Formats: sequence, structure tokens, C-alpha cells
Amino acid sequence: MSRIHDALKQAAQERQDKHPTNGISSVLDPAISPTMNEERGAVNTEMDIFGETVITRPSRTEVLPFDDLRTHCTRPVWDRDPNSNVFIRAVPDAHATEQFRTLRSRLYQLRSDQPLRTLLVTSSVSGEGKTFVSNNLAHAIVRKTDQRALLIDADLRCPRLHKVLGAPAAPGLIDYLNGTADQMTIIQQGPDEGLCFIPAGNEVTNPSELLSNGKLKILLDRLTPLFDWVILDSPPCLPVADASVLANICDGVLLVMRAKSTPAAAIQKACQQLEERNVVGVVLNGANEAHSYDSSYYYKASGE
Repeated sequence: MSRIHDALKQAAQERQDKHPTNGISSVLDPAISPTMNEERGAVNTEMDIFGETVITRPSRTEVLPFDDLRTHCTRPVWDRDPNSNVFIRAVPDAHATEQFRTLRSRLYQLRSDQPLRTLLVTSSVSGEGKTFVSNNLAHAIVRKTDQRALLIDADLRCPRLHKVLGAPAAPGLIDYLNGTADQMTIIQQGPDEGLCFIPAGNEVTNPSELLSNGKLKILLDRLTPLFDWVILDSPPCLPVADASVLANICDGVLLVMRAKSTPAAAIQKACQQLEERNVVGVVLNGANEAHSYDSSYYYKASGE
């Protein structure tokens, strides 16, 4: 029996030597067991003074992997477009910033009742402002103390997030999905310490196939434990099937529509298409105080 015990002990030691658990590899190395990944990404939740559920990290060991990620990811200079970001405009838009803070608060409240870390932002048709909402929601989140957000441009057909952020377009998600770039190369650190960004990357002719090859889910499983929120900007859900594919691997879906613009039939069809997914809310974009909409049904986000 002692020889069997010694053999098992030696095998366990060899596995530990082969897959060390210190540093970022414990979170990002696919060879580590899912159980170990969950333990390393474990978090606690508590209510802040505003009644919002926030994620807290019980010890310094959970913070270190994110610090390592920031060390290894790229740090290009961003030239953010103030017309697309209500938080950095020369003349602050108090109404618009408050609407995004309200949206942020409601999402935190929803998370107190359900697992909600990865959020897909989509619309029924193009031109409704989903990229505007994704961008400003991410910036609203990182303005809370010790909160981290990863913004991913998953619109591989018509990516725009890199333009509004003034960030490099590649390498990005496409390059990771087709195997020409690794995960650390595609992650950019923004000017806000808690905000990271993955652009869409170089153009391809088969975006649907890339989104369906399973690698994006693996990437989300590795990165989500490092962030409080992961926000994916997707194509509109009616013209192409990409949004439905992405919704299957996200915890929740936020649907964007534009005031006095989005056809009612398109909204109804989009809701039917997303019926089996967890649609957590609707953002009414481009609304103003003159519009009389019932706020119990819509979150209002001003801007383009």
C-alpha cells in the first residue's frame, strides 16, 4: 500500500510541476482543470451604499492575475471620439451620463438575482446605436471604484468600436479565432485602468463560421473571471444569425432600439428571435425629455 501511495503522490507532484498555478497561467491556461479555474476566479458579492451588487475579491491572490494581464497586453494610445462618449465631452452632458449610470445600476441590481457577467448588446436592425450603448456602458462601469470591464467588438462584419475608441483595429478577435494571434496580443489596455478592449481584427469572409468554432467560448471562460463585466457589441440580430450564436454563450442580452425610428415589426421579430435567450432589458436610444415613454419598459440613452 505504501508503494501505491508513493506512486500517487509522485504523479500528483508531476502534474503540479507541469501545470503551475501561480501567475496568469492559472486562469488562462486551458490545460488547467475547470474546477481550478473556478476556484482561482472565485469572487464574493456585497451591496454598496447605492444598493448595487458589486464583486469583491477576498484576497490579493485574485487581483494578481489581472495585474499580470495588464502587464502582458498591449497599451496603444487611444484617441476617443467625444461625440461617441458622453463621459469625456468638453461640455458634460449631465442627462446622458445619468442615464448610463441608471442603466449600470439596473444591471447590477439584476445580477443580485441571477448570474450576469457577460452581456451581449444587440439591436433588431442597423443604425440603432448599439455600439454607442456598448461603449458608454463600459465607461460607466469602470467609473465605479475597483470595477473592471472588458469591451469586445464581436461585430465581425461591420466593426465600429475601434473607431469610436480611437484604437487599433487589429490584431483582434478574428485573428484569435482563426489562430493567427494569441489571446494576450489582442487585448488592449485603455486609458482607464479598469477598461480593456478586444477589437474585431482583420477582415474575413466567414465571420459566422469563426463565431461558431467554439474558441470564443473558451476565451470568455478564461477572461471573464478577471473582469466584473464583459460586454460584447454584436451585429443586429435580424439581418444575420451572428447575434443568436453569441447570445448562446452570454449570460444576458441587452436589446437597443432607436426612438421614432425602429419599426415596430422589427422589434417584435427581434424579440421572437431572442425568445429563448435571457433578454435582461431594452435601451431606448435617442430619446429626449419631450418623448413620453413609460420608463418601466425602457432604459433611455441619449446620443447617437
